[in-house]
Amino acid sequence: MLEAWKWANLTLAFVMELVAFAALALWGWKTANATPLKLVLAVGIPLLAALAWGLFAAPNATFDYPLLAVVTKVAVFGGAAVGLWATGYRSVAVVFVAVLVANLLTIRLGHLSL
Repeated sequence: MLEAWKWANLTLAFVMELVAFAALALWGWKTANATPLKLVLAVGIPLLAALAWGLFAAPNATFDYPLLAVVTKVAVFGGAAVGLWATGYRSVAVVFVAVLVANLLTIRLGHLSL
């Protein structure tokens, strides 16, 4: 049972990362007025976030600097929450942050590896 709980929480953490990238794409699309700029922002911002995540915040990150990992996570998750809020999805932003905090606390307090 404990193993299933561990994997459920780690899976939720991964899903939250994907939701963050999608929220950044949504913000990029809704922020710009011209279609070419919408495409650049909707693709570019999540791509840059995913690149930073892979370099600094992923479990097997290229660079193992804890401070950069925290900064990257705050930037990606915080940017996603702010992006959702700014585009009018305020309830979704609140739920996103609540689920994220609960998941991270469960992982940290349960000493699950991330």
